[in-house]
Amino acid sequence: MRTVFFGTPELAVPTLAAVAERHEVTAVVCQPDKPQGRGKKVVPPPTKAWALEHGIPVHQPVKLNDGTFEAWLREQAPDICVLAAYGRILKQPILDVPRFGFVNMHPSLLPRHRGPSPVRGALLEGDSVTGVTIMRLDAGTDTGDIVLQEEVPIEPDDNAIRLTDRLAAFGGQLMVKALAQIASGEALYAPQDESRATHTRMLNKADGRICWDRPAHEIHNLVRAAVPWPAAQTRLENEVVQIHRTQVVDDNDAPASPGTIVRVERDRVVVATGQGALAVLEIQSPGKRVMPMGDYLRGHALHVGERFEEISNDAG
Repeated sequence: MRTVFFGTPELAVPTLAAVAERHEVTAVVCQPDKPQGRGKKVVPPPTKAWALEHGIPVHQPVKLNDGTFEAWLREQAPDICVLAAYGRILKQPILDVPRFGFVNMHPSLLPRHRGPSPVRGALLEGDSVTGVTIMRLDAGTDTGDIVLQEEVPIEPDDNAIRLTDRLAAFGGQLMVKALAQIASGEALYAPQDESRATHTRMLNKADGRICWDRPAHEIHNLVRAAVPWPAAQTRLENEVVQIHRTQVVDDNDAPASPGTIVRVERDRVVVATGQGALAVLEIQSPGKRVMPMGDYLRGHALHVGERFEEISNDAG
């Protein structure tokens, strides 16, 4: 089918690549280039870089709803538009352009975890399974009819990076299957059950602050979900450090107040929480690289009874 692809981040690239192998992708639509990093160097989105490398034209509209973009899309004469993490809302006149409409790859089991942070949402909730949904896009937020949906297990050591990568790869495969069903007329469009809908939001920096009064499994889920940003943050020895990997542990030591180090081992420290204990396995000091806790301990002597402190609301 003649296809225009909409997508911006790395998450979208596997779907773009899979679709381009089997269909005529006439253009890739993504968000404008943006400055990144400390040097504020302008960097193209990953989908743009992939498209240009493979000889596919790229369109990066600043405005979507003044009629100009709609006219451009009509000139492309797409049979279908495929979307994966484009990052902008499309209104109905644009959705009506392709004869088969828009189909979207969403990395969750809709209607669970609608919105912009489905992977982080699944980790924060401690879900044991998530998945990919291919849905027909409508004017709502992830509310369209489901074309295909399959589960993907969440592994105990998954964080937002690893889980996103797995879902992205699987999403490309599932999108190809969905397009084949649509092209053959075999696709079934199932309405979502609104009573089961949950919603996610973008995280901000303050969302990464660890509250040691919370149960160990909740803090562990925060650490997993906050990688690489905003990263789980706490105060240690008068500086804000980031915690990148943890493990919930059985703790038989005497009770201690939340945040207190109860054991210092060769490659980890065990910290009391509001319920249970948490082993810190990877840590990052300000301006330093992420390092295993064993490496950190060789340069920073920590002792039983020392504390990880919460970051106050007025802290930067």
